[in-house]
Amino acid sequence: MLATPSDAPLQSRLLVYEPKYDGIRALVEIVPGRTGHDPVVHIWSRNGNEKTKQFPTIVRALQEAAARGAKEGGDRKLVLDGEIVALDEHGRPAGFQRLQGRMHLLGAKDVERAEREQPAAIVLFDILRDGEDLTRLPLTERRTRLEAAFARLTAGRGARKKKDAAPSEGTLRISEQVFGDGREMHARAKKEGWEGLIAKDSTSTYQPGRRTPAWRKIKLLKEEEFVVGGWTEPRQTRQYFGALLLGVYDEGRLRYVGHTGTGFDEKELARLSKLLKARATPASPFAEPVKTNEVAHWVRPDLVAQVRFTEWTSDHKLRHPVYLGLRDDKAATDVTAPPDFHLKVDAPSSVSGASAFRRKTAGRKTATRKTAGRNSAESTNAAEPARAELQPVLDQLNALEAARKDGLIELPGGGQVKITNPAKVFWKDLKITKGDLFRYYVEVSPYLLPCVADRPMVMKRFPNGVGQQAFYQHKVAERGATQFVGGTLQTLLEMTQLAAISQDPWFSRTQSPDEADYAAFDLDPTDTATFATVLDVARWLRDELKTLKVPAFAKTSGSSGLHVYVPLPPGTSYESGMLFCQIVATVVATRHPKQATVERGVARRAKGTVYVDYLQNIEGKTLATAYSARASAFAGVSTPLTWKEVDAGVDPRDFTIRTALARFRQAGDLWSGLRTSKPADLEAVLRKY
Repeated sequence: MLATPSDAPLQSRLLVYEPKYDGIRALVEIVPGRTGHDPVVHIWSRNGNEKTKQFPTIVRALQEAAARGAKEGGDRKLVLDGEIVALDEHGRPAGFQRLQGRMHLLGAKDVERAEREQPAAIVLFDILRDGEDLTRLPLTERRTRLEAAFARLTAGRGARKKKDAAPSEGTLRISEQVFGDGREMHARAKKEGWEGLIAKDSTSTYQPGRRTPAWRKIKLLKEEEFVVGGWTEPRQTRQYFGALLLGVYDEGRLRYVGHTGTGFDEKELARLSKLLKARATPASPFAEPVKTNEVAHWVRPDLVAQVRFTEWTSDHKLRHPVYLGLRDDKAATDVTAPPDFHLKVDAPSSVSGASAFRRKTAGRKTATRKTAGRNSAESTNAAEPARAELQPVLDQLNALEAARKDGLIELPGGGQVKITNPAKVFWKDLKITKGDLFRYYVEVSPYLLPCVADRPMVMKRFPNGVGQQAFYQHKVAERGATQFVGGTLQTLLEMTQLAAISQDPWFSRTQSPDEADYAAFDLDPTDTATFATVLDVARWLRDELKTLKVPAFAKTSGSSGLHVYVPLPPGTSYESGMLFCQIVATVVATRHPKQATVERGVARRAKGTVYVDYLQNIEGKTLATAYSARASAFAGVSTPLTWKEVDAGVDPRDFTIRTALARFRQAGDLWSGLRTSKPADLEAVLRKY
């Protein structure tokens, strides 16, 4: 059973409060041994990975305790829920990072060494079985049964009376818990730097495998000031910069503590970019070498940023930092390290730092110019969120749908989206809800957002679900009668909230609305045409384009058809793109009249043919983008295909909002080639024809 990240009142007669232990979630199974044999103990993580061999001290303690408990009348199978925690020098639970070095060890000698270097304990907080299934009992009764079982297990080691049944030492522990009023525990958590509290509904049953609002995580966040020492190049659709490089002064030297790339809107990105470039320096101001995923630029360290984060890691780096704003009331030299921060570091030479920068940036400007105007290098939208940032969004959606409530969803970077009716059924026959659509778009967003970045969006709204009346909408009253522009998770979810099932972007971007970045052929089968015929037409299109040395990219439409896209050179008008597609479509239809047609009149199309529609290239018309959900009967997804798959044959019904994500994670972003490949040479094409 999993907890939902959510606020909870610190006073409630229905809630109990426990510390949030920062370790490895563990399910413990204890099976009584046969006569003359020790009890059998297994430990599993929440993902089902067995951890028994990695924590032998805990296993031995459980075996010994179970053997003692058997003498006290406890000779029955136990299943317990808890957290394996690292212990600090004083025997107190410490942060998860201390356990990272132990999680994947397999060799006996390595495990033995880790046991000595980093001791661990298990804190038990729930019971699922004590000879019988207890999961349907309310939490308060399960707690009573857990304390009774714990008393049996610890009976042989000078066990305490029940009122003192929450020991804070030893390898086996039981969680601290208070009923009805968590204010004192919350104050302790803030003072002692805990990760947070868990608030639990005292009447709730145990729901295996579910994330539910019956358990709520109350996270404690820290805020401090940090010196800005540099910035990194942006990724993909982001403009200005990717992340700020942060530091604190320690004995007069600026120490690097991490970077933050979240918390900025477009306006703040632009403002900060000007401030950073005005302070540019050739050498790093940090006392140690700084490793970054993108090229780093250095600045004079006189800007101070306010940053929210969850905790300090053991190597003095920020965990989950979020930019809040700049401080103008504090000098950078006053931003000093916390206690016990100092580590010995060697300052790198300024010359070597500058040389490394020149080596990393050599050729970068040339590469950008080659793709300028078509790919995401000029995009103004923020970068798509990393997968790790998306889990809290999914958790909040799950909680709202489970509770059948409306609410606000907190997004990475600080935005919010109001969600209503998440349990509403959108696909009646498939029992797919609005919440399912939300979750699909959250998880697919790293693939989809680059496809729609900076592009005006057209909505086809299905307020009552698929199969019911729908309508098109361009402008949004809530946004001052402006049009949605794609590229951010917030916009994606706001459109989904309005029941826009598919994502339909323009072929051009807001920076150049009259210039199409790509052209498309929409292969639309007549009622009697098979998808096998659609694939045939796609292959003939591919072959014709290949003779013209024009790259082509195919995807399912998410319904019954298929789309073939062609990248266009910068400055191409919609009219030129449409003329190109008209010529190629007409050539294919002329060569294969029994399978392909360019006849616009539906009634005049021959039965069994596929309409090669080139008119979607008119300015303002749209097609569902790659990775978009569709309002088809099977809840299809517009799925990029390789040409090998087109040749081998596919079934578009294999790609749905329930199945497509696994494919995307395995195949990667097959649609990125459309944004990065060499565009079609239209002049050469027209000369050939």
